[in-house]
Amino acid sequence: MLKGNFGLEVGKIKRLRYTKNMKIALLLSGGVDSSVALARLIEDGCEVTAFYLKIWLEDELAHLGSCPWQEDLSYVRATCQKLNVPLEIISLQKEYWNEVVAYTIAQIKAGLTPNPDVMCNQCIKFGAFMRAIGDDYDAIATGHYAQTVGENGLVKLKRAPDPIKDQTYFLAHLSQAQLRRAWFPIGHLHKKQVRELAYAYDLPTKDRKDSQGICFLGKLKFSEFVRHHVGTNSGNFIEYETGKIVGRHEGFWFFTIGQRQGMRLAGGPWYVVAKQPQTNTVYVSRNYHASDKVRKTFRVTNFNWISGIAPQDGQFLIKLRHGPGIVSGSMQFDDQGGTVTLQERDQGIAPGQFAVFYHDDICLGSAVIAQGDVT
Repeated sequence: MLKGNFGLEVGKIKRLRYTKNMKIALLLSGGVDSSVALARLIEDGCEVTAFYLKIWLEDELAHLGSCPWQEDLSYVRATCQKLNVPLEIISLQKEYWNEVVAYTIAQIKAGLTPNPDVMCNQCIKFGAFMRAIGDDYDAIATGHYAQTVGENGLVKLKRAPDPIKDQTYFLAHLSQAQLRRAWFPIGHLHKKQVRELAYAYDLPTKDRKDSQGICFLGKLKFSEFVRHHVGTNSGNFIEYETGKIVGRHEGFWFFTIGQRQGMRLAGGPWYVVAKQPQTNTVYVSRNYHASDKVRKTFRVTNFNWISGIAPQDGQFLIKLRHGPGIVSGSMQFDDQGGTVTLQERDQGIAPGQFAVFYHDDICLGSAVIAQGDVT
């Protein structure tokens, strides 16, 4: 049982708070956000142990010429030494490969656009790690920009006030049980405030730049990871409107819907509008942003409602990717999933990606995009 005061008052919403006697497992990555989260917990008098998850694919990254984990771990150790916090390193390499990397490769081969960060949060940070620590810790804290609130006996996921850094999109596949043990100590802050706190605490990470991209890749480009695991296979670029071959590519798996860069085709700009895995064909168009290209309707499946209960109405705010962009939309539910219609068109509706649903600032959950408009 959790010992924190979760503030689950009937009919009210309030930010969850925790008591000082709680044992907290904090996931420390070597970045400024998780470092400040750790410092805040220590300042609040919590009993904290820092954990570094060994998920990097050491042999593979060494083969591809990128080993970022050593630098990350050096910052982790320096931060723990500065704050006098015990550090444990847990290896979840096998779990990460099975749950995140294998998923990513399979999605790419199927012509879909994966989101490894969503799966990492669900299956690793609040999955395999949560199982590894068992009941020894009351909560798992991270440096995510997100908030938790209590209402009518449920824990709800709330957007961070910083719209650019808000990370609820990446957390929208968590279950109610997982969210009940989650704690986001900096979720109510803006990035500028977090950086200022890092200086105030004089943390080793105070000047470290934010990491970009997928966590297991480090500085390795995603295209290099794809090339290593999927290889190359020459295929045609075909103009969507005319059916004409306009160029050659090295494999449909290097491209996603809405992509503009990396095609090296004359007479552009060209945009990817569709892919056909069976024939290794990538369909492209120069009229992608034309006024008659609506692109605001798509199918979704595999719902995850954080409360465990599907909403009764189909009116939402919707995110199709991490970032400040959010748009109103509606959904018609059916036996196979649902059809989403946005109030504004979106040029990057990519099958395989996640659509995340909100009521005001509360994240309700997510679903996987199955099919979107091409024309």
